[in-house]
Amino acid sequence: MARPFTLAVFTKNRVNPAYAAARLAADRVAAEAGARTLHFVPQTPDDVGQQKALVGEALAAVPDAVVFVPVDDRQMVPDLARFADAGIPVVTCINRMEGKVISFVGSDDVAVGHTAAKALFGALPAGGRIVAIEGTPAAPTSRDRTVGLGKALAETPAMELVGSGVGYFQQAPAREEMARLLAEHAEIDGVWTSNDVMAFGVLEALAAAGRPAKVVGVNGLPEAIDNIERGTMQASVDFSAFNIAGIAARAALRHLRGEAVPASIMVPAALIDGTNFQRWKVPFALRPTPVWEEIVA
Repeated sequence: MARPFTLAVFTKNRVNPAYAAARLAADRVAAEAGARTLHFVPQTPDDVGQQKALVGEALAAVPDAVVFVPVDDRQMVPDLARFADAGIPVVTCINRMEGKVISFVGSDDVAVGHTAAKALFGALPAGGRIVAIEGTPAAPTSRDRTVGLGKALAETPAMELVGSGVGYFQQAPAREEMARLLAEHAEIDGVWTSNDVMAFGVLEALAAAGRPAKVVGVNGLPEAIDNIERGTMQASVDFSAFNIAGIAARAALRHLRGEAVPASIMVPAALIDGTNFQRWKVPFALRPTPVWEEIVA
């Protein structure tokens, strides 16, 4: 009997529920194929030095393939090359980076940021003053989503961006940045955030200040769906780490079996709002893993 494949799965942290969903999807896809996973997660969220050390640990474990979310798409390039040098195939996901890989799996983050912005603007038909809470500057997802926001602003002259902050894709920093922006601006009609976890921090800051504002996020996390249902969030965009990591794991396993894998795979990211949120009211543990043929044409 053939030895089961082992996938080394790298995610950025254990504080963002999106990455918990990504690990779950990789585990389930691997189990479906009779494979196993080894997880490598920095103890300090998004820590480059720790992820570099984890690459060494993974190499010592000699996995058959790697599913890799870099904490920094530039600083981790030499470490990605270590896998190639060892002859271990890599599928990168969520954050694209330079280097020798089998495939990249993600979503169009410029479109994601644009979609979230347009949903926010649609809730403010007369125009208004908005602020933005951006993610980690080292993450392409954050940079590209902010480009999408800029495109939407250029298309909508009635909307004015009056301030921004960096929330590092985490709740507490986003809450602190939003509190600062509230102190600086007497009028804020809407808040664009680069992920749901930061949106939750924004909601906390708004509640503490007793100030209303429309809020949008990204990821379609269960708590965001609950907020959309209650009306405390306007919308989220389903940049699904669950589906992306699931497809990345499938891509790695297909490659190991000698099957074709495209060099780039874009997973659709739908808008979630008050008209359709019921579709997402399913815990990640109960969601089906993504089907290859439905995503890869």
